[in-house]
Amino acid sequence: MTIEIKVPVLPESVTDATVATWHKKPGDFVKRDENLVDIETDKVMLEVPSPVDGILKSIVQPQGSTVTASAVIGIVEEGGQAPAATPAEKPSEKPAEKSEEKTAEKSQAPAAGPSVRRAAAEQNIDLSVVKGTGKDGRATKVDVLQMSNTARLDKRVPMTRLRARIAERLLEAQHNAAILTTFNEVNLQAVVEIRERYKDQFQKVHGVKLGFMSFFVKAAVEALKRFPVVNASIDGTDVVYHGYFDIGVAVSTERGLVVPIIRDADTLSLADIEKAIVSYGEKARDNKLTVEEMTGGTFTISNGGVFGSLLSTPIINPPQSAILGMHNIVQRPIAENNQVVIRPMMYLALSYDHRIIDGRESVTFLRTLKELLEDPQRILLDL
Repeated sequence: MTIEIKVPVLPESVTDATVATWHKKPGDFVKRDENLVDIETDKVMLEVPSPVDGILKSIVQPQGSTVTASAVIGIVEEGGQAPAATPAEKPSEKPAEKSEEKTAEKSQAPAAGPSVRRAAAEQNIDLSVVKGTGKDGRATKVDVLQMSNTARLDKRVPMTRLRARIAERLLEAQHNAAILTTFNEVNLQAVVEIRERYKDQFQKVHGVKLGFMSFFVKAAVEALKRFPVVNASIDGTDVVYHGYFDIGVAVSTERGLVVPIIRDADTLSLADIEKAIVSYGEKARDNKLTVEEMTGGTFTISNGGVFGSLLSTPIINPPQSAILGMHNIVQRPIAENNQVVIRPMMYLALSYDHRIIDGRESVTFLRTLKELLEDPQRILLDL
C-alpha cells in the first residue's frame, strides 16, 4: 500500500514553503515517525515524519521546490524491512575506503605541509589543481597565493526563506519608521559582583546559570513601566499602549536571526527568565521554535556583545517601537569618587521610532535602565 507524504498545515499568514532537506533517498527504509524531510517557511522549519514503516518509493518535490499546504511531496510504500547490516562488511569497508581516499589524494594533490594546506583551505583552493614548484614537486604558500589570484571563483547560494524574510522585515522597518539611536554606557560592577557571589548557589537551587541577560530583561521591564510609550506600537494613526511586557530576545542561528518572546516578563524571576532563554536557545539551534513562540513582543533586546561588538545601531523589530542593543563588556578606566578605577563597562544603544517616542523619553528611558543596572537593588525596591 502506497501512502502520500504531504506538506503539513502551514502557519497562519504563510502561503507557501520550500523543501529544505530530504533526509532519505528513494529506496531507503524509513521507520514510523522518523523525520523524512524538512519544510522551511519564512518563520519556522517544519519536520515531516513518515506515517508508517516502509520504503521511500519516490520524491515528488526535490530540495529547493516551492510547495503549498497539503501538496504531495513524496510517496512511501508501507511494509518492507530495514536492510540487515553484515558485521563482516563494516570493518573491511571503512579501511578500504580510507586507503582509496589516501591513494587518490597522493595521486591528485602535490605534497604539502600543514601550513600550506591551511592556506589552501583559507583561500578555498583545491590542492589537486595546484602545480607545486617546491622540492620534489611540493606545493608552497607562494603556489597557493598565486592560484588564489588567478582562480577568482564565485559561489552562488540562494537565500533561505528565513534569511529572505529577515531582509524583507529589515527594509520594511527602515522604510516605514523614523529610526533614531541614542547611546549611553553602564558600569556593570554591581551586577558582576552579584553574579560572582551567588552564581554557584543560584545554579544549585535553580538548575540554570545566572547570566547577564536576566538582569537586562528585569531592568528593561521596570524602565518600560515608567515609559509606556517605549512599550507601545503604531497601528495606522493610533498609538497602542500595551498593558503587558513581552520581551523579545534576539538569538543568532545558522539560518539567521530569530526573536523568541519571553511572555509576561514582569511576572518572572531571574531564574524563570534564564530558564526561558536557555530553552529558546536550544530550540533555536535545533530549529524547534514554533511560530507562536516568535510572534508578538512589545520590546526587543539584542546582545551583539556575545560576538565582540563594541557599538551598534540595532534596527527595530516591527511593529515594536524600540530595541535595546547590548554590547561587549570591556574593562575600562573611569572616574569614581574622584578616583580613576577600572570597571566592567558596556555601551548601550536604544533605537526607537521617532514618530511616537521623543528624544527626551528615549534618553531618559536609557538613563533609567543604566541606573537600575548600576544599582540592582532599585529593581527589588521599586526605586
